[in-house]
Amino acid sequence: MSNQLAIATVSAALQQVLLTPVSQAVGNATVGFSRPDASNLTTPLVNIFLYQVTPNAAYRNADLPTRRSDATFVQRPQAALDLHYLFTFHGNDAQLEPQRLLGAVVSTLHTQPLISNQNIASAVQTFGFLAGSGLDNQIERVKFTPTALSLEEFSKLWSVFFQVEYSLSTAYQASVVLIESDVTPQQAPPVIVPSLYVVPFRWPQINQVISQAGAGQPIVTGSTLLIQGQQLRGQITLVLIENQELTPTNVTDTQITLPVPPGVHAGVQGLQVLQKISMGTPSAPHPGVESNVAPFVLHPTLTVKSAVLDSASSAKTKLTNVTLNLVPNIGVGQRALLVLNNVAGSPPTSYTSLSTVSSADTNQIVLQIENVPTGNYLARAQVDGAESLLTVDPNTKQFTGPTVAMP
Repeated sequence: MSNQLAIATVSAALQQVLLTPVSQAVGNATVGFSRPDASNLTTPLVNIFLYQVTPNAAYRNADLPTRRSDATFVQRPQAALDLHYLFTFHGNDAQLEPQRLLGAVVSTLHTQPLISNQNIASAVQTFGFLAGSGLDNQIERVKFTPTALSLEEFSKLWSVFFQVEYSLSTAYQASVVLIESDVTPQQAPPVIVPSLYVVPFRWPQINQVISQAGAGQPIVTGSTLLIQGQQLRGQITLVLIENQELTPTNVTDTQITLPVPPGVHAGVQGLQVLQKISMGTPSAPHPGVESNVAPFVLHPTLTVKSAVLDSASSAKTKLTNVTLNLVPNIGVGQRALLVLNNVAGSPPTSYTSLSTVSSADTNQIVLQIENVPTGNYLARAQVDGAESLLTVDPNTKQFTGPTVAMP
């Protein structure tokens, strides 16, 4: 197959095709590759200018898929391109040289629309840097066809050449150039015994994720998730949370039950239902279909370990380091902050710590808070926006904890 040199090789081979008929039509005429020139050229010249490259509609997706699920190559990626050329013709108008050159080009490309291996070899011999383009080994031969452009389209095309006078011109399309990368795909072994599996077309859909305790109840570590939707049961049904494929405890077509695994971090989490298919000999699960991603909020559970004055405190700024234990662990890169509310006294006041980004996956974090008067405070932690819960006295309906004694 051809490589990245193929485009330039097509232009060079086209020059080799046209050199002889052009020189026969007008003596001393040449074929060049430059942009259309602003000067009024009187020297006989056919100028080939590649002005646009577009994807080939027939071949643009012929190389799919190029990679397996583990990112290894199935086959070499292949770019399929059409090349659009503008031919301009220069010479002595009194001798009708531009028109004679146009006739020679049109006649030649109509008689020989395909680039031959001999043309490619001649181009490589003239331009040594094009050696090894592989265009001569391409399955599809590059074919030139005239492009019918209206006067308006020609005007737009020539308008991109700033301050360049119009010259007699025509447009051609070269199709198709197949450019392959030089990667080496990993070939799979041949199939010994082919197997065919037919399954109904079912697509799982998640409507909502709630706590088993009720739709309005918070989800914490130890809670059980209810995943509600349609067509949730598959041959092998798994739930994906934080790149963990988890086996649910109960699966029906409309509901899945799953305890919150201890390794999932607090915050807004995404959840998917995976339905795998058992195939092969011996049988093994293979990727099947996946549901939409449904969010749920996992609240952290907070225990205050200590509150100690920071050594950097001064008469104007009182700094306190509060050490918190969190369940589940706070993950790397997660942001945490502490909110304090006074237990007693009027008016009610609240204090918020500076946010801290965790650099480790740990169950303990130290947050610094400023200018909190001495006393007992209700404590809440926020991890990536998910807030810990306060306990409530069932009799008085008052918050009772967790609390922290600020020095």
